[in-house]
Amino acid sequence: MTICATEDATALDGPYRAALTIAADGSYAARLARHDDADRSWYPERWTLSGPEPYAVPLPGSQPEEPDSELLPLADGRVLILRRVADRFALSLLYPTDPGTGELLLGTVEAAELTLLPPTPGGTDAYALAPAGGHTALWWVPGDAGGPERIVEIPGRCTGGAWLDRGGRLLALDRELNGRTKTVLVDLERGGETGPLLQITEESNDRLLLADPDSGLLLVRSDAPGHDRLGWGVLGSRLPVRFPECLRPADAAVTPFAVQPGQMLAPESCAVAFRVDAAHGTRLGIWRPWGRRLRQLPVPDGWLAGTGLWTAAGELLLPCATDAEPCGLARMAIPLEPVGPVERAGLVEPTGSPRPVGSARPVGSARPVGAARPVAARPAGGVRAVVEGAAVRVGGIVPDAGDATNHSTASAQPKAAVTEPRRSPAHPPMCRPVPLQQAPLGSR
Repeated sequence: MTICATEDATALDGPYRAALTIAADGSYAARLARHDDADRSWYPERWTLSGPEPYAVPLPGSQPEEPDSELLPLADGRVLILRRVADRFALSLLYPTDPGTGELLLGTVEAAELTLLPPTPGGTDAYALAPAGGHTALWWVPGDAGGPERIVEIPGRCTGGAWLDRGGRLLALDRELNGRTKTVLVDLERGGETGPLLQITEESNDRLLLADPDSGLLLVRSDAPGHDRLGWGVLGSRLPVRFPECLRPADAAVTPFAVQPGQMLAPESCAVAFRVDAAHGTRLGIWRPWGRRLRQLPVPDGWLAGTGLWTAAGELLLPCATDAEPCGLARMAIPLEPVGPVERAGLVEPTGSPRPVGSARPVGSARPVGAARPVAARPAGGVRAVVEGAAVRVGGIVPDAGDATNHSTASAQPKAAVTEPRRSPAHPPMCRPVPLQQAPLGSR
């Protein structure tokens, strides 16, 4: 449910800036808002989303905020703020008091660059990346006065991030190293031990955009098909990454921002929400892997484009802000077609008008996150990508359509320089997932 978006005509534009960030459990959100005074200065604002109606609480400090300050809402209602101060970054917790705003300084990090990662599943602490000098430091920011703590240094430049489990143990990071970008796995239970996660071919640039811990559904961006494409796969599966034609409309750019939760063992029936930007404006896109089409819907007025989350009940919540309603939440009941036997086989595109969600059963060999299986010896050859059912040669021998046991050749990955283990919070025991480069996604 990590939210990344930009506000039009503001200083927040950019690929990693967020107009609104929502806590992992959907209880709170936070953003930088502007005063209505002549200076139009910035201040933090916390939204409460868990009640019957959303409402906003301003959290102004003793002075206006800079537009590049980052906010991260915690599940207990406090808001973590990251500010640049000269040659370092200061981290503080903001919370409403009577009167004014309370602030607890957590400490500083001396770095040229520091970026907060998406909210943790537990929602009570945070992590940040500080790339510098050919490596990236991963910092842990506990939600108390303990101060930030460096966990591990990872070779290469890491950006972005997605959580692969509900316990906050397994973190996926996109890492650029030697001119290529691959996704690596960081195991926080093992003191930041790092290993490969996503590698479609040795020469491709493979990034993880979104991950759903319940079903294992992964949304990726890769140039393995020959040019940059959006694709999907399943964590721990041996089926190949697929690159649907519908996820690259000719006149629009699409960005995933939310996945329907609770679809245990049913990744192909998971609904994914997309921000669709075209010349005629921004729309909402809804897609499911088995459906093979991207439905485009109008968006509510004032939608903070690219933000939102699915509820367990199946509603899509879209935060909105207008002059008349500066803190709003549009609730959209998205009708989704039931999964029929033909669509499950992936043979034809579904037709007819949308109908309510039917009963969907698990498809393929998907397994829940953490259900690792032994990896057999890998023959030489490449991994197959599938574009709407057609095999595309991306760097090796394309196996037969029924071959689900083909493996790619794993390239050597640099080991992380592990520093002192952090004060690890209690995590339930969990098997590490099979890295996708060792158990590649292959077609059904």
